[in-house]
Amino acid sequence: MLTAEENDLLTRTNADQPMGQYFRRFWQPAVLTEELPDADGAPVRVNLMGEELVAFRDTRGRVGVVDAHCAHRGANLFFGRNEEGGLRCVYHGWKFDVTGKAIDLPNVPEGAALCDNARIKAYPTREYGGIVWAYLGPAADTLPEVPSLEFGRLALEHRYVTKQYMECNWAQVMEGDLDTSHFSFLHMPAPSVPSNENPDAPADARRLRWIRSDPMPQFSLKEHEVGFVIGGARAAEPGEHYWRMTQFMLPSHGTGPSTMPGETYFGFTAVPITDESCWIYTYAWNPDRVIGDEERAKIARGHGIINELDEHYVPLRNRSNDFQIDRNEQKHHSFTGVKGLAEQDAMIQQSQGYIVDRTCENLCATDAAIVRFRRTVMQGAQALAAGEEPRAPWLHEYYQTRPGSWFAAEGVPLDDVLLERFGDPLGRVKQK
Repeated sequence: MLTAEENDLLTRTNADQPMGQYFRRFWQPAVLTEELPDADGAPVRVNLMGEELVAFRDTRGRVGVVDAHCAHRGANLFFGRNEEGGLRCVYHGWKFDVTGKAIDLPNVPEGAALCDNARIKAYPTREYGGIVWAYLGPAADTLPEVPSLEFGRLALEHRYVTKQYMECNWAQVMEGDLDTSHFSFLHMPAPSVPSNENPDAPADARRLRWIRSDPMPQFSLKEHEVGFVIGGARAAEPGEHYWRMTQFMLPSHGTGPSTMPGETYFGFTAVPITDESCWIYTYAWNPDRVIGDEERAKIARGHGIINELDEHYVPLRNRSNDFQIDRNEQKHHSFTGVKGLAEQDAMIQQSQGYIVDRTCENLCATDAAIVRFRRTVMQGAQALAAGEEPRAPWLHEYYQTRPGSWFAAEGVPLDDVLLERFGDPLGRVKQK
């Protein structure tokens, strides 16, 4: 349970809030690369942590993420003309480049001070892994690198990248990911159904059997340079445990814990839009093989942590239509009556409210990872407010971690399970 003040500290990410300043020390996803396919193409609205911005790709292919409003009289640059090296406001023709500098002021006399001084807010950008990342932190000569998440280091055919809209605070998404015990209920068949099959889950019936039969996994946690890895052990065959291991990386990177060797990994990055909504940039990757057309089509229809989406990256089953819950399906077939594993997660996270009131909760032993997550990010934000800059943004190579599943003998500790599964005691990717 948190106090009201602690809940505000955790959830509020505007620029005038401690968590907002903390988030701004890390690169944030702004748009998908596919949203800006062409030089001089259409601008895209971008809203990040309470800031109204516009993204555009200029004539040279550079991406700008700039203030949405013209420095002249505040007209919205989303309606602007993207041409000849900059974004031109259609109100009076002022044009700005990707750095925010005004490069043409056609209604201002030549030599006027405005010609040199007029500019709009602009943020540095980088493209990595099919995502345009923006750095909203303080201007500096040297910036940290974009986190080297493994999916971004792979060829296009080895990854699948998209995003999905969520109508709740970012922290609810992170806590849902770290709570592996909910899988024993939320993603299971109705109690009367003997089969453990779930075609929407990235796990076979054998693994789902152990998840269903043991709703109280035993948790172990290992901290690392940019977050922590949490392992949940469930009883399996006599003398055996089934482990599911999730990586959390600062400030808001999560993973799906089901992957066995050779299977496709799933991960995401949550980025606040406002305090009551966020984008979830989701990615699937397979370092061992190509993700073929059949698997891509399966993911696009909604699979694992990825929702079935419309053309605007909004889940088809969402808050506005009660996630298309089917009460007959709930009664006879599935635990929730909602189709799709990701949709079930979204439904339950958004059902908690736009910002969950954590002053009313009653936590238990299976919430250990949630407690550690809150403590980790809140301490980071408080330390920054006291003048201590975070180290994690500068450790981009340490973001190459993997989640996954494993069967191990009863009594084997998490360190050894991680070493058996990944060849590293923290689940880091082994460099070839």
